[in-house]
Amino acid sequence: MNANVPNVIFKTRVRDASISGDNPFRWQDVSSDDIFKDKKIVVFALPGAFTPTCSSTHLPGYETRYDEIIALGVDEVYCLSVNDAFTMFQWGKHLGVEHVKMLPDGNGDFTRGMGMLVKKENLGFGYRSWRYSMLVEGGKIVQLFSEPGQADNHPEDPFTVSDADTMIGFLKQR
Repeated sequence: MNANVPNVIFKTRVRDASISGDNPFRWQDVSSDDIFKDKKIVVFALPGAFTPTCSSTHLPGYETRYDEIIALGVDEVYCLSVNDAFTMFQWGKHLGVEHVKMLPDGNGDFTRGMGMLVKKENLGFGYRSWRYSMLVEGGKIVQLFSEPGQADNHPEDPFTVSDADTMIGFLKQR
């Protein structure tokens, strides 16, 4: 494959000890290079925070198998969704995520650049990411596992190849 990941700026929130009060976070721009340059990264993308398959299986699967993925030579695992930083933070907190990094693509810029932005208007979601996972090395996409049937307003939410097991199987064969 070896296409480059899109070059975008992610709008993130980070904890800042110098800020007091109930919300000790500040905005921080994170570039594609900050995440991918000179690193081996697994990204899995999904339609939305707090949605059924994403919350019950997709994100928990990667969280549970995080150490195994890292042991296979991966530097970091990111969960990407077309949601804002506040939603991604609360969703990760709600699920008790401790290892997988939550990556908000609130404007859909990365997802659009990947060719994975789909309409989910049939569910009232607007634009969201198609479900996929990928291995990225040094900013180049080495392997992409995209769920079958990518289409706007798809009546189903396929979840057959973007899971942690498929990614681990691929990593073990490398």
